[in-house]
Amino acid sequence: MADIMSKEQRSKTMGAIRAQSKLENIFTKRLWSRGLRFRKNVRKLRGTPDIVIQKYKIVIFIDSCFWHGCPLHFKRPKSNQEFWDKKIARNRERDNEVDEYYIEKNWNLKRIWEHEIRADLEAAVDETMEFINLVKHAPKPSEIAEEEKT
Repeated sequence: MADIMSKEQRSKTMGAIRAQSKLENIFTKRLWSRGLRFRKNVRKLRGTPDIVIQKYKIVIFIDSCFWHGCPLHFKRPKSNQEFWDKKIARNRERDNEVDEYYIEKNWNLKRIWEHEIRADLEAAVDETMEFINLVKHAPKPSEIAEEEKT
């Protein structure tokens, strides 16, 4: 089926979408109810992380099984397969680029698959809280350097 919009119109329309899934909202509300404070969808940071705690340099991405090509649940569309193969491959490549960027900048990065939240919301929240608590209580580089001097 041919698109009724020009490439420029379609790009503008798609760019105006501010994606926040219901699943993401359920997950972040559960984290908030546990006392965690964060910012959502911070556009000034690379890759627009779904959850950001700048004080501890934490970024969390919630990845859709379809758009990010989940190895367990991705179902390749039957039509326009060449387009979708390129699209999903580029999304995966971009995810890797974003991961490398945050690792180079010494940020703490976590990716959560959509299916993990759907399967067991509480377990996904618990695991995320554990990750954040580990980061919060880890010794800072300056503390390690100070300890090495003594």
